[in-house]
Amino acid sequence: MGSLSIWHWLIVLVIVSLVFGTAKLRNIGSDVGFAVKGFKDGVKEAESLSRSADAELSGERGGLGH
Repeated sequence: MGSLSIWHWLIVLVIVSLVFGTAKLRNIGSDVGFAVKGFKDGVKEAESLSRSADAELSGERGGLGH
């Protein structure tokens, strides 16, 4: 009773598509996809910078004889 069934979601989808139109929804979908791709690229870049900094620090420590 408390959860929404597939029919509820289909009705919501139909109402949203009637209000905004399918072209607007398509634009929103592509914008969201572009934002997610940019976020993933940023995370990958941050991870690679972190790994290179870690490698640089471990290289400096290795050179000190510790």
